[in-house]
Amino acid sequence: MANREFVGLIHKSTQRDYLARVNEVDKAEASEKAIQWGYDYWDGDRISGYGGYKYDGRWRKVADAMVEAYNIKPGMRILDIGSGKGFLLHDFTEACPGVEVAGIDISSYGIQHTMETVKPHCQVGSATSLPWPDNHFDLVISITTLHNLYVDELFSALGEMERVAKESKYLCVEGYRNEREKMNLMYWQLTCRAFHTPQEWKWIFEQSGYTGDHEFIYFE
Repeated sequence: MANREFVGLIHKSTQRDYLARVNEVDKAEASEKAIQWGYDYWDGDRISGYGGYKYDGRWRKVADAMVEAYNIKPGMRILDIGSGKGFLLHDFTEACPGVEVAGIDISSYGIQHTMETVKPHCQVGSATSLPWPDNHFDLVISITTLHNLYVDELFSALGEMERVAKESKYLCVEGYRNEREKMNLMYWQLTCRAFHTPQEWKWIFEQSGYTGDHEFIYFE
């Protein structure tokens, strides 16, 4: 299990007004909208989600780095747990033509609005129960998704990642290292249910039997 930097290549490029998330609206109401995983979360106001999640090519950097790090070749299978609108999966198909991709997301809106290039390979479903056989994928990834689960669900999801992967696995979750990052995370998050330090996350990985790579993103 290694610490990787993939999402870190683009994470800090986004400007965030932490206080606006708690001062401009009722944060609880915004979160209630967000956890419906519908229009408000993806394409509504920035206060309740992405504020319009559109393809801009930024994930290509991440796809290129993963293809190199995990030695991805044409014909290999990649699963994205929490695939959203399929932007990263699309970029995988361009970074390594001939790769087979699959995506799953709890959001029917996200799947409905997935990029046409990968939409046939994506489906609505839960990270806690993946509809694929054991050892089916050469690479299984999950980016900023699993921290949205309660602890019992989190353990199930990590077990499922282990089950469907042949070997390579990578996940990225939100964390905090100090009080400022903890407060910024609490201000900014809308759907997070697992608030942990890196040490706590690593304990969860060990207890669940997760053996893949990981990355933590922070709100500095």
